[in-house]
Amino acid sequence: MPNYHRPRIPGATVFFTVNLADRCAPVLVREIEALRRAVRTTRSERPFTIDAWVVLPDHMHCVWTLPDGDADYATRWSVIKARFSRAVPPGHRRASHRTRRERGVWQRRFWEHHIRDDADFAAHVRYCWINPVKHGLVARPTDWPHSSIHRDLREGRVDAEYASGVDGVVRHIGCA
Repeated sequence: MPNYHRPRIPGATVFFTVNLADRCAPVLVREIEALRRAVRTTRSERPFTIDAWVVLPDHMHCVWTLPDGDADYATRWSVIKARFSRAVPPGHRRASHRTRRERGVWQRRFWEHHIRDDADFAAHVRYCWINPVKHGLVARPTDWPHSSIHRDLREGRVDAEYASGVDGVVRHIGCA
């Protein structure tokens, strides 16, 4: 196994993809309240800003901004995953899960990408919003209930035109 090193940049804005161990199980949307509690409790202990988030049946994408002087997103993910795992029935547990005392709910790792500039930020926020459409779950981003696009529409950070399709204008991130 490669020796993987995650960047440690205090105050970074980071895009994440986090997957369930069983990519065929719709656990995340079925247990959305347990996920929300895990995130809310973790944020109260280890604050971070949620710039975008979408929860699909078997995976999720999000963009976070960490507080100045703080680079520890890995612990936040570990705590969120543990809290959620304790709140839901265990998944299929292989021998390695039992050895590590894991419940078999999540894939062990997550994918992260540090945001480089405004265009990169805009692209990853839009990716979160459009992902349910990409997976064929809905026709429009606003048709999916588990997306931060609803918050951003309420707060005026995305034009209502975006609700009618994928070619809308995103005002708060400077896209034309």
